[in-house]
Amino acid sequence: MWFSLTHSLPDMMVQLSFLLIFTGLTGIHSITTVSKVSVRAGGSITIPCLYESQYINHVKYLCKGYYWNSCSAEVKTNKPSSSGKFSISDDKTQRVFTVTINDLTEEDTGYYWCAVEINDGSDLATLFHLSVTGGKPYLYVDEQKRTGIRGEQMTINYHYRNAGDIEWCRLGSSCVTWPNGSLVNSRVTMNLKDPDVLTVTLSGLRTESSGWYWCVKGDLQMPVHITVTEKPPTTTSHSTPEPVKHTPEPVKQTTSSADQALSTVESKQQSVSGNLKIFIIRWSLLIIFAMVNLFIWFMYKRQERTIVESSATTTVTYLIYFPIITFHSEDITFRGREDIIVIDLFYTLYLLLLRRYSKNNLNSHKYVLTNL
Repeated sequence: MWFSLTHSLPDMMVQLSFLLIFTGLTGIHSITTVSKVSVRAGGSITIPCLYESQYINHVKYLCKGYYWNSCSAEVKTNKPSSSGKFSISDDKTQRVFTVTINDLTEEDTGYYWCAVEINDGSDLATLFHLSVTGGKPYLYVDEQKRTGIRGEQMTINYHYRNAGDIEWCRLGSSCVTWPNGSLVNSRVTMNLKDPDVLTVTLSGLRTESSGWYWCVKGDLQMPVHITVTEKPPTTTSHSTPEPVKHTPEPVKQTTSSADQALSTVESKQQSVSGNLKIFIIRWSLLIIFAMVNLFIWFMYKRQERTIVESSATTTVTYLIYFPIITFHSEDITFRGREDIIVIDLFYTLYLLLLRRYSKNNLNSHKYVLTNL
């Protein structure tokens, strides 16, 4: 600052003293942060504060109040808040400390200071204003922390209700004005597609693009942190599938052996079951055959006794019905009532037995076979 030689010495001392006091109180060119933000009640806000490298190991804190001399320290890096309302963290690599205010209410509206303690002098601080509204904020973003892939693009949507010029700035760096430009080797494009939505698209992200940014709309700013990561590698290694290929082989062999053994057992069971059925059928037929023979023998004996005991003669006709033929036995003299014998099976055996006994015991018999 240049001073005119016509000014008196007391006037020069007053102006110089005011400049030194203002510089010491506000930390001009020592701490950089936003100037005014708007947030919805019930939400939270994170404010980044960039400091110079000589203050890396100093204590940082957030102070609330319009007047610096009377503001109250809410949270410090060496003394966390016990209420959980405020939190603070210090990234010494990026030389940025962040303060977060949670569960915002309209009573939290006011002025705050990002401050750095100076042991042998006045602390450094930069003022910003926080506005908490019951309705929609005048400028806000859905997420304050975003992650992108190196080489790709990212789009951030800002919602706004106010008027004014639009810029996209990086904390501690330059700004891109509407509608596009380049920042940290990334292409920045701003667009107003919807009436109340401002889109900021970053193309060709780089690793060094990581950091804090904010969108400026009129007199409001909204900070956003971007983290750029490497693209996940595509798995092309053949070493991984090999165990998968070898693993099923013994399983398949075991399954095949088990299936073969099971099939063998089942075939044996089926063979035994089939043989058992054949055995039962054969014995059943044999038993039926024996019962029929016993029945024929019993009937024959009864008729023979009738012939011996009776002197009267009666012509008896036996009708034996079969599916195809009918056999008639005539001129056999018996005593008693007419008998009818119906046989479905083994008719051939019956005929043979009847002929044999008739030849031995009867004088003459006449057999006639006729088709039904």
